[in-house]
Amino acid sequence: MQAVLTVFGWLLLLQGVGGLVNTLLGWWRWAHDLLVVNLLPFLKGYEVFAAIVIGVLGFVLLAVAESVKSTEGGE
Repeated sequence: MQAVLTVFGWLLLLQGVGGLVNTLLGWWRWAHDLLVVNLLPFLKGYEVFAAIVIGVLGFVLLAVAESVKSTEGGE
């Protein structure tokens, strides 16, 4: 469980940071189609906010993974 949360946490964190940098600075044009924020049509115009939310969700999942790790290790 902890490994799955960690992988998804890092994936969401990278998607959030990548989407934010690509939207604000226009870098990584080659990665435009790899970012979730650019693939969802209902996020058009809200890419910055969606990337921030995705990044925060990544941090939350990483924190939960650490919590699960400490709980499993303490038993």
